[in-house]
Amino acid sequence: MANEGEDGFDPTKQDAREVAGDAAENREEFLTLMPHFYRGALSQSGRYLDRLDLTVDWAIAVVTAVLALGFQSSDVPPYLIPIGMVALSMFLLFDVRRYRSYDAIRARVRLVEENVYANALNPVGATLGEWREELSDDLRKPMLKVSYREALSRRLKRVYLPLYVLLGVAWLFRITLFVPDEPWRETAAVPGVSGETAIGIVGVFYLVLILITFWPQKREAKGEFHGEEAGDWKEREETE
Repeated sequence: MANEGEDGFDPTKQDAREVAGDAAENREEFLTLMPHFYRGALSQSGRYLDRLDLTVDWAIAVVTAVLALGFQSSDVPPYLIPIGMVALSMFLLFDVRRYRSYDAIRARVRLVEENVYANALNPVGATLGEWREELSDDLRKPMLKVSYREALSRRLKRVYLPLYVLLGVAWLFRITLFVPDEPWRETAAVPGVSGETAIGIVGVFYLVLILITFWPQKREAKGEFHGEEAGDWKEREETE
């Protein structure tokens, strides 16, 4: 046949295509295969985390540059800081997209850890009864595990809201105490927008940020750490 090599092997045949099916029924082959999958998923998760950290690094760099330029002198327009807020929002949108991808890969890693390695250390039963089917379906048709709203809320709470607060406080200081001889309404004005309107827009923007960040919702992200209390072995380690 055209697809057969010199040794007569045809990768399109049924037994060649379903070669991994034997591992599903053979425990020894399956346990030999799983560490390779786990290491690959863990490595892929690390790469996504590096991309996520890179976005945060750039966001912090932009905030630092905006603050340095904004307070360089009184001649620098105060609306440079709100422009920094817009730039930070762009990084936040990039970050949310990368975080959802990272969470999807991390969920696979946690699934293996919870149902294979944890059960190997203490065989009390798999956390998820259909974990093999769930993982198989996700490998065949990868899907994001966390909603966009939750990802946005989590990234704001963990990283970006403090940066927004820093910019907001800096902006208020810039339009008031930094130029005491000028009315704040004039200082806060943007070309074509009055100072009162600019403050109102910024105020609504921060109100929306706070609502998105702290509005109660059910957790879907597959994180490693859920509780705040340390385990017994960690407590013993601290006291010894």
